[in-house]
Amino acid sequence: MSYEDPLWKLRHALAGVALALVLAVLVAALLGSLLGDVVAGTYGARVAFYSALLLYVVVGAGVLFAKVAQHEKRPLSPGRVGLWFASLWLWPLLLARRRPPDAGAP
Repeated sequence: MSYEDPLWKLRHALAGVALALVLAVLVAALLGSLLGDVVAGTYGARVAFYSALLLYVVVGAGVLFAKVAQHEKRPLSPGRVGLWFASLWLWPLLLARRRPPDAGAP
């Protein structure tokens, strides 16, 4: 195994996002079922909520991996998986850009 391999360098991030995604899919299934039962009480509503939540976390996994994977160097731990899991649900915050203060504003 070559330590120059890009996938080897990203192994902690790959493992973290994969484990967090598995957990997020399970949580999305539970939330989809609960929300579907509360809102309409039909199988179609449960499927719709689950599909929307699943799409949300899968897109989030891609965005999260693209934004922070190259900076992840620490070994995987339960705390790191928890951080990846929370980040999967909060990924839109990564897209919010901070604006620099206007230099010439009065």
